[in-house]
Amino acid sequence: MNFSFASPWWLLGLLSIPLLAWLRGQSGRESAFVYSSLTLVKGITELSRSRAGSFLLNLRWFALALFFLGLARPQVAGGQAPLKASGIDIAVAVDLSGSMIAEDFELRGERVNRLTMLKDVLGSFIEQRTSDRIGLVAFGSEAFIAAPPTLDHDFLRRVLDRLELGVIDGQQTAIGSGLSAAVNRLRELKSKSRIVILMTDGQNNAGSIPPLTAAEAAAALGVKVYTIGVGTRGFAPVPAKDALGRKVYVKQAVDIDEATLKQVADKTGGKYYRAVSTESLRGVYADIDKLEKTEAELKRFAYYDELMSWFVLPGVGLLALEIILGQTVWRKLP
Repeated sequence: MNFSFASPWWLLGLLSIPLLAWLRGQSGRESAFVYSSLTLVKGITELSRSRAGSFLLNLRWFALALFFLGLARPQVAGGQAPLKASGIDIAVAVDLSGSMIAEDFELRGERVNRLTMLKDVLGSFIEQRTSDRIGLVAFGSEAFIAAPPTLDHDFLRRVLDRLELGVIDGQQTAIGSGLSAAVNRLRELKSKSRIVILMTDGQNNAGSIPPLTAAEAAAALGVKVYTIGVGTRGFAPVPAKDALGRKVYVKQAVDIDEATLKQVADKTGGKYYRAVSTESLRGVYADIDKLEKTEAELKRFAYYDELMSWFVLPGVGLLALEIILGQTVWRKLP
């Protein structure tokens, strides 16, 4: 049996019970009657003292002890389940520059912008990598940590859903800063493999860190970088408004610095991909999923039986018993 307390700090409350009992004994209760002479109560003083009050008080202390034990959340491990752990930590750097608004992709039959398509494909990738720690970095003119590497993929999906164009300054593209921030999130992690997936649709034109300098740091730390150029070749349709407020599209040249992205990948032992459609981006992530897979079987407790009620309910029963006895058979004079 593997017995433990989920909130053991509540057990410190048990130490307060002897102190409370001592303080109560020191203070006592005020006399109900004051007599000018003991001869007036001579008959009463010859009566034997009842132990009812002590018994009722002990019920209260015992109930309090049970409450503290219950609040400490005693639990027993109910069993073990074999789990697969990949031993891979992943940081995904997502471009939130203004050019990501271009609608040159389709998703479920509808035209969508690059960020919407990227979030959908990345969300599916996160669901498949259940045993990986994954973090998110967002970059535009600067880079920001959206989520540190975590196994809480529900939290990660909520963060991903909140990534929208305009939440950070997207007038320029700091690819080097985004890569550097992603690498820094992985440098302290001791895992079998650490990788960065960097997605962008432009060129590095902001930030103080050149992409190749960030790539050299990644290589020195043993971090592999996969780079993805997002966008169709030639020109992309960018939504705009005409004079009447109607949605129209203007053509914008796609200008991805593929040469730099290839060098970044090569320096770190990764790979460069070009995603020109939703299907090709899904294929990119499927390829990375196959390339980055190392499994080790671990054993850990899969579920716990909570025993709080076994302590709290008897405590409530003892407290109720004290009240009932104190108000009936052992009722005290004021």
